Amino acid sequence: MNAQSQSQSQSQRRKNFKIEAFKHKVELDPKYAERTWKVLEHAIHEIYNNNASRLSFEELYRSAYNMVLHKYGDKLYSGLVATMTAHLNKIAKSVESAQGGLFLEKLNHKWADHNKALQMIRDILMYMDRSYVPTSHKTPVHELGLNLWRDHIIHSPNIQARLQDTLLDLVQRERTGDVINRGLMRNITKMLMDLGSSVYQDDFEKPFLDVSASFYSGESQQFIECCDCGSYLKKAERRLNEEIERVSHYLDAKTEVKITSAVEREMIANHMQRLVHMDNSGLVNMLIDDKYDDLSRMYSLFKRVPDGLSTIRDVMTSYLRERGRVLVTDTERLKDPVEFVQCLLNEKDKHDKIISTAFNNDKTFQNALNSSFEYFINLNNRSPESISLYLDDKLRKGLKGASEEEVEVVLDKVMMLFRYLQEKDVFEKYYKQHLAKRLLSGKTVSDDAERSMIVKLKTECGYQFTSKLEGMFTDMKTSEDTMLDFYAKQSAELGDGPTLAVQILTTGSWPTQPTAACNLPPEILTVCEKFRTYYLGTHSGRRLTWQTNMGTADIKATFGKGHKHELNVSTYQMCVLMLFNSADGLTYREIEQATEIPALDLKRCLQSLACVKGKNVLRKEPMSKDISEEDVFYFNDKFTSKFVKVKIGTVVAQKESEPEKQEMRQRVEEDRKPQIEAAIVRIMKSRRVLDHNSIVAEVTKQLQSRFLPNPVVIKKRIESLIEREFLERDKADRKLYRYLA
Repeated sequence: MNAQSQSQSQSQRRKNFKIEAFKHKVELDPKYAERTWKVLEHAIHEIYNNNASRLSFEELYRSAYNMVLHKYGDKLYSGLVATMTAHLNKIAKSVESAQGGLFLEKLNHKWADHNKALQMIRDILMYMDRSYVPTSHKTPVHELGLNLWRDHIIHSPNIQARLQDTLLDLVQRERTGDVINRGLMRNITKMLMDLGSSVYQDDFEKPFLDVSASFYSGESQQFIECCDCGSYLKKAERRLNEEIERVSHYLDAKTEVKITSAVEREMIANHMQRLVHMDNSGLVNMLIDDKYDDLSRMYSLFKRVPDGLSTIRDVMTSYLRERGRVLVTDTERLKDPVEFVQCLLNEKDKHDKIISTAFNNDKTFQNALNSSFEYFINLNNRSPESISLYLDDKLRKGLKGASEEEVEVVLDKVMMLFRYLQEKDVFEKYYKQHLAKRLLSGKTVSDDAERSMIVKLKTECGYQFTSKLEGMFTDMKTSEDTMLDFYAKQSAELGDGPTLAVQILTTGSWPTQPTAACNLPPEILTVCEKFRTYYLGTHSGRRLTWQTNMGTADIKATFGKGHKHELNVSTYQMCVLMLFNSADGLTYREIEQATEIPALDLKRCLQSLACVKGKNVLRKEPMSKDISEEDVFYFNDKFTSKFVKVKIGTVVAQKESEPEKQEMRQRVEEDRKPQIEAAIVRIMKSRRVLDHNSIVAEVTKQLQSRFLPNPVVIKKRIESLIEREFLERDKADRKLYRYLA
C-alpha cells in the first residue's frame, strides 16, 4: 500500500517538471572567440608540422564545437581557409624547389602529408562540418582541403605545366623501353583523380591522349614503310596490349577505352586499306599461305575499328570470287570432273578452317564464303554434272574400304556443294543416270552409302526429288526376286543355254533411254523370248522393251595355243564378238549391218575391243586409234593376258558430247515448263489477282530450291495459261492477271 502511494507522488513530480529560459542574460567573454581560434589555429599548424601527437583532440573538438555553438562558425571557417592556404603556399614553394626526379616524389610526399592533416582537421571540426557547413552552404572540410590543394599546388603557375610535362615524359620513356617508377605514377594520377575527374582529364588525360595519338601516328608511318603486314600487325597488337597494361597499372580505368581508341585509329583504322592490300604480305597472301596467326591477329585488331571486319570480308569475297572464277573456267582442269570437284572441296575445306581458326567462326564470314561459292559454282553450267560424276566416282570405287564415318564426311561435303547449285534439277537428271549405271552394273561401293546419299537429298529437297531414285532401288530388289522365280520354274526348259540376269526397270523411275534396236545373237534371243513369255504371263497389262545399250555379258573365249579367258563386256561388245564365231574377218560395214548397233556406240565398242592395249581381243587394219568405216576387223588369236577374267570397258568420254549436252538441256527445259506453270497456278489460285512482276518474283521464290526460272520462260508460260483459259488479263490494266476458276 505504501509503495504504491510513493510511486504515484514521483510520477506527479515528473509531470510537473518543465525547462524555463534563464531569468538573467549570460555574458560571454568578448575575447572568447579570438582566444579559442588561436588554440585551434595553433593545433592546425602543429598538425601540418607533424607534431599532432602532443595535441588533445577531445579538447580541440570541444573548442570548435563551442565556437559553432556560440555563432562563431564564420570566424572558424574563414580562419581554417586562411591557415590552410598559408601552409599550402609554403608547400608549393617546397615542391617547386625540388629538382629533376625528386619533383614528383616531393609532390607525392606532401600530398600524403596533406591528406593525413586533412583527416585530423576534419575530425576536430566535425561539428562545424555537420551543422554550420550545410546551413551556410559552405564546402565541407575535406572537399575544401582538396580544392585548396588543387588551386594552390596543382594549378600553381610553376607546377601545373611542369607536372604535365613530367608525367608525359615518363610515359614516353616507358614506351621507348625505359623502366619507370609505376607506383609513384599511380599515386600522382590517383591524386589528380581524387581532385575531381575534370582535374585528371584537363591536367593529364587530354594532353596524354593528344601526345599518344601523335606518337602512334608517327610510329605507324615508320612501321608501315619498313614492315610486312604480319610484322606490322604484331607491333600494333603489342602497342595496344602495352596501353591496356599501362592503364591497369597507373591510369584511370575509364582512360582505357580512350587510349585504345587512339591506338586503333592511328595504327589500324588509318592504314586498313594499305594493310589488306600490301604487296606479297596482305590479306590475300595470308589466305593463300594459310597464315592462321596473322589472320587471327588481323581479325581481332580490325574488329576493334569501324568497318574493319567489312574491309577484310570484302577483300576476302573478291579474292574468293576471282579465284573461283578462274577455277571453274580452267578448261584443262574441267577435263577431269572428279579432280575439278575435289579442287572445289579443297578450297572449301581450306577457307572453312581459316574462318573457324582465325575468324572466330564469324557467321558473316561464313555467309560471305557461301555466297562466293554459290556465285562461281554457277558460272559453269557443267557444275551439276561434275558434282554428280564426282559422287559417281566415289560411290563406284573411291569410298572402297572407308569407314561409315568417312563415307558420311565425303557425302556431307558433296551435299554442301549441292546446296550452292541453282540448277538442282540438272544435278538430279545426271545423278539419276549415274545411279542407274551403278545399280545396273553392280558397281556400287555399298548400298548403305547409296541410301545415305538419297536420304540427304530427300532431307534437302523433299520427297518429290528422290521418289524416283528410291523406286530404282525397289526395282533392283524386285528383279532379284523375279529372276529366282523364273529359274525355279523354267530351269528344265532352259537346259545348258546362256544364263540370263534381267533387271526389270519401271519406265517412270529410270532415266529414259533411246531404245535403239540391236540384233542379239540367236542363242541369247531364245532365252530372252522365254523370259518375256514368263514375265508377261505372270504380269498382265505390261510391256517389255529390251535396253541392250545398258546391259553386260560374260563370255568365254579361246585364243591361240588354247589360251582361255572369260571376257566381261557390254551387250553391244558381246553382239560384235559372237559374229567372229562364224567369220575370221569382218568389215566395219558388215558388223554394222549384222548388229544394227547405232554408229556412235558401235565405234566406241570397236575402239575398246581393238585399240586398247592389253584388251585388244580384235585387231584392225589399218591400225590406228580411231575407227573409220573402211576398217577391217579380225579375231586376235595372239591375244594374251595374265588374268583369266578380263574386263573390257567401253571407251566412253566421261563428259557428254555436244549433241548429248544439247539434248539434256532441252529435256531439262521441257521438264521445267510444267513446274513453272504449276507454280503460277498455285500462286494465282491463292492471290486471285496479281501483277506481272509479282508473279515472276513469287514463282522464282517458290522454285529456287530446284532451279532459277528464267523470267522470259515465266512470261511464255503465263501466255500459255492465258491461251488455255487458266488466267486472263485485266481489261483496264494489261499488266494485271486474274485467275479463272
